[in-house]
Amino acid sequence: MTDDSTPTADDSTPTADEPIPGLSRSDPLAAVSPLDGRYASRTAPLSPYASEAALMRSRARVEVEYLIELAALDATPIAIDEAAEEALRAVYDDFSVEDARLIKALEVEGAEGYDATNHDVKAVEYFLRVRLDEFEESGAIADSEALYPWIHFGLTSEDVNNLAHRLLVKRAVSEAVVPAIREVRDALADLAREHRDTPMLARTHGQPATPTTFGKEMAVYASRLGRALGRVVVANGDLSGKLAGASGTYAAHDAAYPEVDWRAFAESFVRGLDLEHTPLATQVNPCDDLAALFDALRGVNNVLLDLDLDAWLYVSDRYLGQRTVEGETGSSTMPHKVNPIDFENSEGNLSKANSDLTFLADYVTTSRLQRDLSDSTVKRNVGAALAHCLIGYSKAGDGLETVVPNETVMREELEGTPEVIGEAVQTILRREGDTGAYERVKELTRGKRVTLDDFRDLFDDLDVDEGVREELKALTPASYVGVADDLVDEIDE
Repeated sequence: MTDDSTPTADDSTPTADEPIPGLSRSDPLAAVSPLDGRYASRTAPLSPYASEAALMRSRARVEVEYLIELAALDATPIAIDEAAEEALRAVYDDFSVEDARLIKALEVEGAEGYDATNHDVKAVEYFLRVRLDEFEESGAIADSEALYPWIHFGLTSEDVNNLAHRLLVKRAVSEAVVPAIREVRDALADLAREHRDTPMLARTHGQPATPTTFGKEMAVYASRLGRALGRVVVANGDLSGKLAGASGTYAAHDAAYPEVDWRAFAESFVRGLDLEHTPLATQVNPCDDLAALFDALRGVNNVLLDLDLDAWLYVSDRYLGQRTVEGETGSSTMPHKVNPIDFENSEGNLSKANSDLTFLADYVTTSRLQRDLSDSTVKRNVGAALAHCLIGYSKAGDGLETVVPNETVMREELEGTPEVIGEAVQTILRREGDTGAYERVKELTRGKRVTLDDFRDLFDDLDVDEGVREELKALTPASYVGVADDLVDEIDE
């Protein structure tokens, strides 16, 4: 014991905070974040766009394409023929894990005769020099050193980074995120169409209200999600890049070749990468385009959070049953339980995603004067925000696959809540000129338990035509759903 009576561990005795023997850092069980651990299989589609290796590759693409475009200018004294272009583009087309490791070595250790750069973009520049030397040896390029000065010519790192990040984000959203949202939207549309005429008690303020159909309620979500998805697609298509130098003035370019229209060059180059062009910028791209995309994704997430909450309540009310999975455990102590865990998981991940997206949208649109570097580390977390989105979408989809509308429970509750036809009764009576219709139905139903017989007694006492009386007596909660089933057809394809 020490003087303060705190026990000390013997050096030979493992303690709880020591590494677990045999557990490799690359093992998903050792991952610091569940995104690369517990949920690795769900976030895997983002790896080609959100990993550090992907960013290295994207930077290499920007640098290679920029070098090729420079060589195409009449003003520059370099030329790159078709064979050389093909070799250069293979640098990023055939980018390998060995390439990524070389770039990292150039940055942190030094390699291939270069000292450690301690700068990630400069490491890519030296990596390209190494590859140019190899191309010279193979005969694809005549003089590699003659091209050295033109790699990253006149650029600031942000010129490369802002384009590289957007190329990755755009693909991540279009190839991984949008398809996942569309799957959930399609699942909702399928549920809506299948159960378009399944009557269900609606609740407003948590209280019994005018009946609806389960299909129509799912159609509402499908429609909302479709519109929100459209906003994501538009925002993703509006991602915009800059290529204007250290202070956004094209100063270095203009100093070297004042006869070149560098603004037109930059616009052509950026659009050639399938990005919109930002002509006015400081050293940094203002990032309003990224903020718009993050806000659009939050819109999608808010729709699905609303769905998750409603689905949870429908399960709680037994409106929705859940298919069981063989061998699955619902509770460690209550064997009977089948919990709505997919909707709960989706809710948690989408809430985390929204927190991250809000932070990102607020942070990346600000910079001290013409540049500060605080956004650099922040932008590395865009992939994490998208990953939480992706988990949330897939979990919501899993939940929709397992739920089964319990039509018996829905009908039983409708039959036990006949007061919901009160709206129809007073509206029909108003049509017949009854000025006290609302008050009459209110007196019968407000705060009371009533039956259809109570309504029929009221109908018998009314001074109305017999046809109207029969119309009123034909009303039932299950049939009072308006055109809910037809509204399902309003879902946009």
